Amino acid sequence: MRTSMPGHRAFVPTTTDRLVKAAMTTAGRLPAGLIQLIAGRPRHVDGQTLDPHFQAGVKVMSLLSKGEYEDMPVEEARLTLDRSAYTVSGDPIPLAVVRDIVLPLAGDDPGSADLPARVYSLVETDEPQPTLIYFHGGGWTLGSIESHDATCRYIARMGGVKVISVDYRLAPEFKFPTPVNDVLAAFRYVRDNAEEVGVDPTRIAVGGDSAGANLAAVVCQQTRDAGETMPAFQLLFVPATNMSARTQSYETFREGYFLTKANMDWYEENYIRSDDDRTDPRASPLLATDFSGLPPAHVATGGFDPLRDEGEAYARKMAEAGVAVSLRRHSTMVHPFVNAVGATPLARAALSEAVGALRMGLAY
Repeated sequence: MRTSMPGHRAFVPTTTDRLVKAAMTTAGRLPAGLIQLIAGRPRHVDGQTLDPHFQAGVKVMSLLSKGEYEDMPVEEARLTLDRSAYTVSGDPIPLAVVRDIVLPLAGDDPGSADLPARVYSLVETDEPQPTLIYFHGGGWTLGSIESHDATCRYIARMGGVKVISVDYRLAPEFKFPTPVNDVLAAFRYVRDNAEEVGVDPTRIAVGGDSAGANLAAVVCQQTRDAGETMPAFQLLFVPATNMSARTQSYETFREGYFLTKANMDWYEENYIRSDDDRTDPRASPLLATDFSGLPPAHVATGGFDPLRDEGEAYARKMAEAGVAVSLRRHSTMVHPFVNAVGATPLARAALSEAVGALRMGLAY
């Protein structure tokens, strides 16, 4: 396991970025009633009321936006998402360990590659720790270690858990199933080299948000099907689970709530190679034929999210198969609330709740 990090994409904020972040962080500490004055008339949709912090945030992001991701060159879209995540990340959360490494995954398979990763820990210790391997969201196209740095710091600090954030390869340069193969290789490496990596081999969870949650779910299915030691727990935030069909929440929240239907169409077009991929459980884990024997899970969805219904359907499928699952709809939030730890107390509360589920699942 090397400590250099070739190919890692760092985000360097501008002065304007810093000013926007300071404003969003300040707003995130203000009472909801005061923020509602800025956000405007409350939005009531599908029996839910949008959190005023998110309503104001969507409004600000819209004013600052240079366009939709699908209308930009991919590299510009990646920079735009990193910038958006930075502005809502809040003050840096101090930890004893924040270390960039490289997972040595390149082998005889010409399609394999070493992957950058970042390790987070509340303590510097040689003792094996409970560990969450985290896969960032971004539609298999965008996102990075940097865009999800605040999320991983929050989980590590509040949970007292080691977090290993993996920079898997992205589409369209690396289409399905390369990201799946990357995250499977990352999990297997940590599991099989637990002593070297400093993790408790009996307490390794996988997790992620959106596309990252999709990949975490697939890791659990694939390792079960191969008869291998699976993750001990899966932490799935706003998971994408089905590319073969659209649910009602896609229509209800198709635009105006950060993630749009057009965004998802673009992400999937970048990721998949053909329509046959849409029905492959490695791309659409909801289409698996067997959900029994999977690791315990916590699934958290957002009320104002096109992916809400398919995420909840995945949780129900696992529960019906006898898997221990806690499903939590955060009815006032948009996709992806896990990144907004600096912008609203509700995002912090949702992450804290998930950390509690993780601790219960790993029994520490």
